[in-house]
Amino acid sequence: MNNYPHTNRILVALDCIVFGFDGEEIKLLLIKRNFEPEKGKWSLMGGFLESHEDLEVAANRILYDLTGLKDIYFEEIQTFGKVDRDPVERTLSVCFFALINIHAHDQDSAKAQNAYWINLKNRPELIFDHNQMVTIALERLRYKAALHPIGFELLPEKFTIPQLQKLYEAIYGNPLDRRNFSRKILSTGLLIDTGEKNENSATKKAILYQLDKEKYQKQFNAFHYFISEAMR
Repeated sequence: MNNYPHTNRILVALDCIVFGFDGEEIKLLLIKRNFEPEKGKWSLMGGFLESHEDLEVAANRILYDLTGLKDIYFEEIQTFGKVDRDPVERTLSVCFFALINIHAHDQDSAKAQNAYWINLKNRPELIFDHNQMVTIALERLRYKAALHPIGFELLPEKFTIPQLQKLYEAIYGNPLDRRNFSRKILSTGLLIDTGEKNENSATKKAILYQLDKEKYQKQFNAFHYFISEAMR
């Protein structure tokens, strides 16, 4: 017996905004489409939800196919459902943003998807409503990064405070006061001094730190004040 007599078919897609940090700028992992519709144009990475999948399972599958990484930090943003958003067929898109260490992903996986890292500031025009998705994802990233230390997902396991400062300056597009930033970040108690120094530093050798993951879980809101007060 069919308890749901509705007969119209509506597809459910997932689109993923993947942010990375190259040490200087925030970048997006975008694909150059080699299929229709909009062949030859730029888009986000996405795919369709399979009947047996939960949304998070599907998002993990799509992100793994693109990056070769598992256990990626990602979160759902919102669902886009304008009737004419996809010219081929009525499609709802559940949008996610993800944060990855740009140097840790599988480049061969990305190349297989025809994917490239593009500077966020110089991103090309994207298909459908993907530009709107990126704008909303960036707003969410900035909001969450002010409240929670999710920015560490974009860094290597070991990093310097100047590297961390560059990351947050890239996220917000504004300079941060060096002394205030250093003082605020160290006062959170979230960093572990590894006893090592960055041998590749262009200036004096900077101390390499690691995130204290146990304190990170307990003090998830610790970054709220240092971001706001460190801004010039």
